[in-house]
Amino acid sequence: MPSFDVVSEVDKHALTNAVDQAGKVIISRYDFKGVDAKFDRKEYEITITADNDYQLDAMLDSFRSALHKNGIGVSCLDVKPVKTAGKQVKKDIVVRTGLESDLAKKIVKMIKDEKLKVQAAIQGDQLRITGKKRDDLQECIAFLRASDIELPLQYTNFRD
Repeated sequence: MPSFDVVSEVDKHALTNAVDQAGKVIISRYDFKGVDAKFDRKEYEITITADNDYQLDAMLDSFRSALHKNGIGVSCLDVKPVKTAGKQVKKDIVVRTGLESDLAKKIVKMIKDEKLKVQAAIQGDQLRITGKKRDDLQECIAFLRASDIELPLQYTNFRD
């Protein structure tokens, strides 16, 4: 039976490139001359540090732009509130990967409510969609792309 997987993944290499590009943009900006502003990345957590809230917002905009240029959906970001650390302010950003169980259940329910001729099964942090015909699977992909889901989805492992 034909099948495919629905996942939400972020390529670590593309994320590293986005952080580096945003850091280069910040270094070259005139309003950041002499400011101790930086990006720190540990796996899927990014910490941005600056002198004030205005600079944090500018850095966050630059980071979102770099993510978009590297093909990463900005909807996967979970931006935490600002923390004050001495003279500087920090903001933590978590890049969400994988389908959480609540979101996976929501997607399965959406597929069942649409009465598509496919079956959806939750497998850890991904969904396996199976159907009798390839056209049914492509219809399901089109439906999921058109639906309003808070994480960017990728469709992998398509098998006939």
